Amino acid sequence: MLVNKYCTSFSSSILQRENVGFSLSFSPFKNSNGLMSAVTVRYPKGKAADLGDVVSASKEANNRPVLNVLFEPFEEVKKELFLLSSLPQASLARHKYTDQCEAAINEQINVEYNVSYVYHAMYAYFDRDNVALKGFAKFFKDSSAEERQHAEKLMDYQNKRGGKVVLQSMLMPLSEFDHAEKGDALYAMELALSLEKLNNEKLLNLHKMADKVNDVHLEDFIETEFLTEQVESIRKLSEYVAQLRRVGRGHGVWHFDQMLINDPIAA
Repeated sequence: MLVNKYCTSFSSSILQRENVGFSLSFSPFKNSNGLMSAVTVRYPKGKAADLGDVVSASKEANNRPVLNVLFEPFEEVKKELFLLSSLPQASLARHKYTDQCEAAINEQINVEYNVSYVYHAMYAYFDRDNVALKGFAKFFKDSSAEERQHAEKLMDYQNKRGGKVVLQSMLMPLSEFDHAEKGDALYAMELALSLEKLNNEKLLNLHKMADKVNDVHLEDFIETEFLTEQVESIRKLSEYVAQLRRVGRGHGVWHFDQMLINDPIAA
């Protein structure tokens, strides 16, 4: 007979099998939490081998063999319980989230906010009465809001994983975007394209770091929420730069500006 059983409560009853002469009983298993019980069997000398019963090598203090005590949840969870009780001020949600990942997320939050800040400066420039390119102003205002949303999405993720958001300082962006050779429209779009490529590189580095520490959830988050959108933004801005190089600095810029005003998916 193979006995393979847990008990969270036990009784003093003893089951007898008369034709073999062994007794089966439930007795407390002496672990620190005091909640487990072990199944024990007492055999007459020489009977265990004849019956083919499986008996573990461990014994209690009274030398009675203990049968196959399996997974003990109250013992296994001790480590986590100790960590929770010893760090009362730490995040209870944090699990398998390294300090490197936490710092990298904060760095990316700073990148997103800085890009948003530059786009907001571009919006203010093109919205001036002496520039008056309302399509460009709308495009960069929407782009600024999108980058802020990215930063906030990263902040939400940081809190979800049990990290701490640490906002960093931002550099003051340019306030003038006119260029002697290229003009303001082309120069601003080329700058935006460069920023999106830089942002994409930062996200790829973040993804690589997550892969290095085997943080599968962070990898999936970056892939799902950022990388595809980043590639699409780079493609769109590349087309805008190519078109603005064709139209030059004259009347064509005004037509391009009208396209940005009327195109609902331009931003």
